[in-house]
Parts: sequence; structure tokens; C-alpha cells
Amino acid sequence: MGKKTQHCLLLLLCLSWVAHCSAAFVFWTAVVEISYVNNINNETEDKFCECGVFGRHSPLKKASGIVVLPTENSKGCGPDPVYSRNSSSPPWIALVKRGNCTFSDKIKAAKSLGAAGVVVYNADGSGNSTSHMSHSEATDIVAIMIGNTQGMEVVRLVKNGTEVQMLIDVGSPHGPWMDTYWLYFLSIAFFIVAAAAITYFVFISANRLYSLSMHRRSEKKLKSEAKRAIKQLQVRTLKRGDEETTSDFHMCAVCIESYKPGEVVTVLTCDHIFHKACIEPWLLERRTCPMCKCDILKALGVEEETKENISVDSPPDATVITVAGGEALYEVPLTDPASSDPERQQHRYDNRAFEADAEAPRG
Repeated sequence: MGKKTQHCLLLLLCLSWVAHCSAAFVFWTAVVEISYVNNINNETEDKFCECGVFGRHSPLKKASGIVVLPTENSKGCGPDPVYSRNSSSPPWIALVKRGNCTFSDKIKAAKSLGAAGVVVYNADGSGNSTSHMSHSEATDIVAIMIGNTQGMEVVRLVKNGTEVQMLIDVGSPHGPWMDTYWLYFLSIAFFIVAAAAITYFVFISANRLYSLSMHRRSEKKLKSEAKRAIKQLQVRTLKRGDEETTSDFHMCAVCIESYKPGEVVTVLTCDHIFHKACIEPWLLERRTCPMCKCDILKALGVEEETKENISVDSPPDATVITVAGGEALYEVPLTDPASSDPERQQHRYDNRAFEADAEAPRG
């Protein structure tokens, strides 16, 4: 797996983690609408506000019904039935006060008696504040929380004998994704990440362009040197009777065709000959003999100023041994662990015994 793929996967994992964490902080408001008949003028009054908050485990859907209060205490706690209803028809909504037991216990008690929804109003002294209540043990029923002020208003109406119809509707989402400061933070983070990505892309592109430019300049330099070397090579025009035209063993290794009288050939420094039209393009690209790989630039003394960054030095602990008997026969690198001198040393070994063996057959 490439580094770019790993970076992309890491970025996706980070984004998914941020989205997962942020989703836990998002909550939905609830639109609460109540309708009742005013006992003073016998007129129907409707009130609504987006003042509720859906519970963490509540389904986001509508619920409606008659508001019903607990019979024994306003907090709706306890295992025994605490409401005067025991069926879901007509639909009814339980209105309970926060405290004494968990939200799950309150919601389960109302759900067991057929409530279409549960509205929990906050504790005394909290005003209109609400919280995002958690009720993991009581799901599949609409459950919201409203402020103490709104809740007590409905409680007074019900206790006075007024039948209150309540409609709960889904409001709008709120949380870090919708918060202005969070949006500013996300915008800044996005621009930082985008700037970093663009900078990285520009750096990689510039580095690649620079490498290509240096490679082209190197190739252009080598071709220029190859042209200088080609001009120094011997050029011949084959004549009838030349060995190259009479022998079937002589042919151009580039085009694989036999030589004919009148053709112009180039003789390389290694004495191999080729058609001039064949070998010159070859030398411009490769600069070596097609047959023996002889480097014409080195052979003609044309130095290559641009080389690949490849180290061809011998290891620092290697010494060179020359086996000779009058003239050097071969050279072989040899590690000399006993030597305290870190520099390379030149050792010559006399092999006159080999010379005697070599002269014996001659005699």
C-alpha cells in the first residue's frame, strides 16, 4: 500500500471519528402546541413554542393527545400504576416532573399504561432551562423535556379541570455542527488542511518537475558529449573486395544486415564497425558499443560531467591485491582485518612459480 493511500485512509478515519463524536452532541428541539377552552370566555386558546428538547433515545416523530398528570405524585415514579388511564385510546400524553427516579423509570411507567408520549418538565427554580435527557431503558416512545415555567402552566390548567390537548412536533437540530463558533472552527480547520494539502501537492510537483528538468539537462549534456565523441570516430566507405563486403559473418549488429560496397560505416574505438546511419542514433542514446558495451566517451577521453548519484567506491575496509608475475594478471578486493590502517593498501605478490608453469609447455 502506497504512502498516499495510507494518508487518505488516515484522513478518512479522522473525519469519521470527528463526525461520530460530534453526532453525540447534536440534539433536536421539539415544537410544543397546547390547545384548551378558556373557562372564562369559553374560547379556544392555542399556544405553541419551540421550547422542548427530544430525549437522546426518543424517536423523532409527532405525538398528540390529552395531557394527563400522575395521580399520586407529580414525578410519576414507582412500579404501581400512577395514572388514571390504562389504555391508549383516546391518545394521551403524560406530564411528569423531574426528580426522585430516572428518566427511564418515568417513561416506562407511562408507556406501560398506553401513553402516546411523555413530557418531563424541569425541577423547581430552573426557569425555562432544559437538558438533553438520557433514557436508554425506555425507547420507542416520544419523550421530551420542557422548562419548569411551561410545565407548571399546563399543570395548573389540568388541575383546574381544563382538558388540554397537546401536540408534539419535531423542531430543528442544534449542536456543535450548527453552532457559529464551531462553524468558524471547522472553516479555519478546513482552510488549514486545504492549504497543507495544496502546499504538499505543490512541493511534490515542484520536486518532480525539478527532477525531470535535471534529467533532461543531463540527457542533453550527454547527447552533446556523444556528438563530440561521434565526430572523432573513424568513418569508412566500403569498397568492393573489402573483407566486410565479402564475408557473410560481417553484418551490422543494429540493423542485422550485411555490408555492401559503397556503404558508409563507422569504426568504434573497440574496432567494431556499424552502418553510420545505424550507429549514430544508437550512440546518441546509449553511448556504448552494441556488441561489447565499450563506453566511447571514456575511450575518447570525453568526460561525462553529469552522472547518476550512484556510489561505485569500494568498501572502506577493502584492500586491493595485485597478483603479478612480471605483469599484472588480475586484481581482486580482499578484506584485511589484521591491518590497523583504515586506508586501502596495495599489496603485490610474486607468482614466478606460475611463470615457470607457463613456460614449461612452451619449451
